[in-house]
Parts: sequence; C-alpha cells; structure tokens
Amino acid sequence: MTGTDNARVTVVVASKDRLRALARSLPKHPRPVILVDNGSTDGTAGFVSRHFPDVRLVEQGTNLGAPARNIGVRMAATPYVAFADDDSWWAPGALELAADVLDAHPRLAVLGARVLVGPEERLDPVSELMRHSPLGIEPDLPGPSVLGFLACGAVVRREAFLKAGGFDDVIFFFGEEERLAVDLAAKGWGLAYVDDVVAHHHPSPAKDPRGRQALALRNAVLTAVLRRPWPVVARRVLDALRAGPAGWRGLRTAVPRLPGALAERRELPRAVELARRRLERAGG
Repeated sequence: MTGTDNARVTVVVASKDRLRALARSLPKHPRPVILVDNGSTDGTAGFVSRHFPDVRLVEQGTNLGAPARNIGVRMAATPYVAFADDDSWWAPGALELAADVLDAHPRLAVLGARVLVGPEERLDPVSELMRHSPLGIEPDLPGPSVLGFLACGAVVRREAFLKAGGFDDVIFFFGEEERLAVDLAAKGWGLAYVDDVVAHHHPSPAKDPRGRQALALRNAVLTAVLRRPWPVVARRVLDALRAGPAGWRGLRTAVPRLPGALAERRELPRAVELARRRLERAGG
C-alpha cells in the first residue's frame, strides 16, 4: 500500500455482500481507496470500518448497481480514478504508470488495462479484443483506440467521466461500460488500451449463468435504445428472441426500463457509430 500524499489516482470499489472477497482485495489497493457499499447485509461495513480504517467507506443503504461508482468518483480528490471490483486489484506500480500515461495524453479519458484472470493469469478475452482493436492507434493516444472497456481494468480521467454522466441506472449493472464509452467518444475524448498497465481479476464462478445471460441481452437492447440507430435496436431484439428463454427473460425485464432509455435516447455522431460498427464486425 502507498500513502495518499501526492496521490494522482483514487481506487473506487462498489460492492454488495462480498466481505470475503474484500478482505482479500482491499489490502492490495494503493491508497486512497473509496468503497461504496451497495446495501450489504453480510457485515461488510462493520468489517471494513474495523480492519481498514484508512478506506473511506460510503454506506449507501440500497443497491445502486454500477452507478454507485459515480458516488466514489465525485468524492475523489485526485485527477484520475481506477475502478476495482471486490474481487480485483491492480498490479504493483500499475496506477503510477497509468497516471503517467494520462498525464502525457490529455485527450485520453479511459485507459483500458491488461486484465489477467485467476491464479493462472489468463488474459481476459475483452483485453485480447482491445489489444487487437481494428480502430488503430491515433497519434495523440498511447495505444489502440477502443469503444468499450472492463470497469475493473479501467483508469478514468475524473473530469471526463463526470461530464459524460458516469454510469447510468437504465443499464444498472453488467455491460454498463459501452454507453459511457461511446458518450465519451462523442464528446471528443479518447479511449485506449495500454498493455503495460495490469490489473488482476479473480472472479468467483457465476452462481446463475442463465441470469447473467439474460442480463447481458437485456442491457444490449437498452444500450442500443439509448444510443444506436433503430435498425441496430431491432437486431438486438432479434438476437434476444433467438437466444431462447434467457433472451425472452431479458426482453421482459427490459420493458420497465424502456421509458427511461427513451427519455435519454440520442444517436451517436456518425463517426462514432461507424467506429462502433467496425468493432462489431471484428467481434468486439
């Protein structure tokens, strides 16, 4: 752990009922750290207060999903914020390097790191896709341009994140990164993958894989409603219908969220939409 003097990066963690995972990951985070607790009932708040008094704890009292991170970003006093899940942490020296990269590239809003999964340190498939992004490397960015990222492997420029609205409660959780990524690009910010910045992720096995599939399909539809042309929305709905019971469940749960998505709908600038399509053709 490092102290908070002259810190350029704050680590923001959002968690719910993951005390054991936090007991392992919190000691690995360089300080400062802000933990936003999404209404845990497993004693997380008391445990963190007793054992990690140097972690700034926010007891939210209810589950805000991914937007809980917005609270931590607003509270941060540093120019950059690194996200971590309760089961992830940053490699030693990674955040100092990330801050140096962000300092040197003022248009960079999101630095996507190389995420290594599990004790065997497998490269996360999303990192693999970002590493080989077909969008190339722009002259003022430090690596391949991307239009998405893994939240647990991202360092963001606080100012840009907040101006783009952070994560939104229409998506709530799972796949929340895409809408923010395209909004940042629409505002002229850059997003890039930097292979030398490393994060570790040790996820537990999914307890409900069918539920996660339904959530992913739901949020793909909602993200399309928020920002993509209507033919793309139709394709996302068709994808969900073809996925069987998980897709049907995803569509049912999307319906109550459609008014919120429609209220916030705005299509992307043509250049960003074309870049998003190029990534999709490449499998990203």
